[in-house]
Amino acid sequence: MSGTGTTDAVGTANRGTVVETRPPSPVARLRNAPWGLLALAVTVGAGAGLGSIAFRWLIVTFTHLFSGHADYAGVGREANPHVPWLGVFFVVLAPVVGGLLYGPLVDRFAKEARGHGVPEVMLAVAQRGGRINPQVSVVKALASALCIGSGGSVGREGPIVQIGSALGSTLGRVVKVSEDRMRLLVACGAAGGIAATFNAPLAGVFFSMELILGAFSVEAFGATVLSSVTASIIGRAAFGDTAFLTLPPFHVEHLGQYGLFAVLGVLAGVVGVGFTRILYWIEDACDWAWRGPERLRPAVGGLLLGVVLLVLPEMYGVGYPVLEKAAHGGYVAGFLLLLLVGKVLATSLTIGIGGSGGVFAPSLFIGAMLGAAYGATTHQLLPSTAGAVGAYALVGMGAVFAGASRAPITAVVILFELTGQYSIILPLMLAIVLATLTSRLLSHDTVYTLKLRRRGIDLNAPAPGARIGSQTVEEVMEPLPAPLPDATELAEAGDLLVRSEHGALPVLDAEGRYLGTLTARSVAEVLAERPGGDFEPPALAGDLAEPTTPLTTDMPLSTALHALVAAPGTGLPVLAPGKDRLIGWLTHQSALRALHTPVSA
Repeated sequence: MSGTGTTDAVGTANRGTVVETRPPSPVARLRNAPWGLLALAVTVGAGAGLGSIAFRWLIVTFTHLFSGHADYAGVGREANPHVPWLGVFFVVLAPVVGGLLYGPLVDRFAKEARGHGVPEVMLAVAQRGGRINPQVSVVKALASALCIGSGGSVGREGPIVQIGSALGSTLGRVVKVSEDRMRLLVACGAAGGIAATFNAPLAGVFFSMELILGAFSVEAFGATVLSSVTASIIGRAAFGDTAFLTLPPFHVEHLGQYGLFAVLGVLAGVVGVGFTRILYWIEDACDWAWRGPERLRPAVGGLLLGVVLLVLPEMYGVGYPVLEKAAHGGYVAGFLLLLLVGKVLATSLTIGIGGSGGVFAPSLFIGAMLGAAYGATTHQLLPSTAGAVGAYALVGMGAVFAGASRAPITAVVILFELTGQYSIILPLMLAIVLATLTSRLLSHDTVYTLKLRRRGIDLNAPAPGARIGSQTVEEVMEPLPAPLPDATELAEAGDLLVRSEHGALPVLDAEGRYLGTLTARSVAEVLAERPGGDFEPPALAGDLAEPTTPLTTDMPLSTALHALVAAPGTGLPVLAPGKDRLIGWLTHQSALRALHTPVSA
């Protein structure tokens, strides 16, 4: 990546000792002010909340168009009233028609909208500085709504995470924030999307920090909370303050149940890993079998999905009505296991043929079927100890998700928010921890990271072909922050440094020549000193500017790294070769980004 020019123009005029400066633009103030991140986080949250409303409306609209019902999964074998002459066989054609619509859309405008979305966001944060194609938000919303509405057995969390993250990334580009803030805005978009879609603000925060950022910090927590709360308020205004699932009350009726929950946790870890493996085995099989153009793959593969829906119409779409009925004990154990296998097959086939949707909701569905079947069986074997079937369905939901994603905090929080019952915490934590440990013993990857590893990408390692040291400074430098005129008073310079995210700013003379850098630490030390005797502390930025090792755009990064490590602050200015004109800024982050810049980038 390269950047030239300054982000904020600071005009200087040689009028004796008077130097005029233009005030920073509103965008620059938003980017650099301490309150800027808060305002951006709220803006991203509002966008994610509105996006979730539009996305859910699209799903309902397309589902009603393709099936004649608001949610066909819970209806049973009924005909589509729009085409009653087809009878129940309309489910064979619905995925084909849907694939004919979203297949070309994804192939033409945003190929990254294919699949379940979260891995692409994780990759953008880990190795692309949070940069996501702005078109993704629109294409993902349309493609996923068409896929789910026409019978695709996937969830809506992956799409809304990708939609919200794309909004955050786009806003970051418009405001020209630093890479760190760009990643944070992407995480804010993910948090807001989850919060508004599932009415689970805490789950949105922990999902974005645990899976998207992969780290916890005070700044990240504060920003994602603001985004999540904002999106939740908008979502509740549209959908009401109710959970997206109606689940039964939870009670632990016997201490012996904790042992049963522990066994369920281990089983859920195995099932979570199995779901991950089968998902990608079927995707590999679809890749091997398909030889035609990618834009037609969803339509042709939709015939296979339609056959599955004809046998098990409960697999149509997300399937929340079926999940709720299972949690309330509405199915026998044998049929629950059939629904479990059917969901694994239907979701894997939907993704494999090029569908667009998430795997979060399918993992909850699979967990509910596993837990309910396990609970029904234990109730038959240990009627005085086992307790209600619904308790095992709830715990199974969180445990299978944890086994597939290895995001235990998110799993605990979202199930707690869904039920609102503190009594669920102990058995839920026990089962989820055991599911996570079991998953870790059985597999190195999760349902999200395995998709990337299959493409040769390891989020915890340098990108293949990284060339750190061989690039020039121009390839990795960032835009230049607003420089300081040498006649700037130290008190004013201190205020500007506080609002800057670099800890140091370049200083220019009246003719725009580079003099050195002024660091926040040096200004603070001078302002804190009390003059005594003949000592007169420096009064202007130019008096305190420190000359630095000159970096030029044609300098190898390997050479520049030595100066960067020894420099105060968080970066160094970059000059044009043979000149004293500033055109960029090299930071530790931009240098480390070279670790994740492949040769083809």
